[in-house]
Amino acid sequence: MGGNISLAELVGRGGVYFNISGSTSSEALSEAVKAMSLPKGLDRDKLLTAILERESLMPTALGNGIAIPHPRSPMVTDPEAQRVAVFFLKTPIPYSALDRKPVSTFFLILSSDAKSHLSILASLSYLCQKTEFISLLGSRPSTEELMDHIAKAEASWAAGE
Repeated sequence: MGGNISLAELVGRGGVYFNISGSTSSEALSEAVKAMSLPKGLDRDKLLTAILERESLMPTALGNGIAIPHPRSPMVTDPEAQRVAVFFLKTPIPYSALDRKPVSTFFLILSSDAKSHLSILASLSYLCQKTEFISLLGSRPSTEELMDHIAKAEASWAAGE
């Protein structure tokens, strides 16, 4: 899983944010983009527009209260600027998920190229199918707890478990 891109490292760069408000996906995404620390030179409004355009094509809800919003095309060029920001919403919002569960957690992906993006998406999707991880997200873990869990999961993938 995950190639050589560490999801834990990407979350470390992107940050974990709590109590993001909004009663619709676009309101919550707008609040998330406002809260997030962005790489130098990336315009917040352009990022939000790109994410909302992607969501209008097909909502990125995975199920189990999780969505993975992202722009359709890479908006950063430097692999070191890639990041995954995690947002815990103040209240779950309807999101057109196949399981019809409202979304309470966003993983916002900023990648520098298609290969990295697919690798990050694969790792996140895999993790988000795990009952233990879904429960952890439901408990709104601290940044340290979340990164520790992801790092342990990645270590077990590397070990081929």
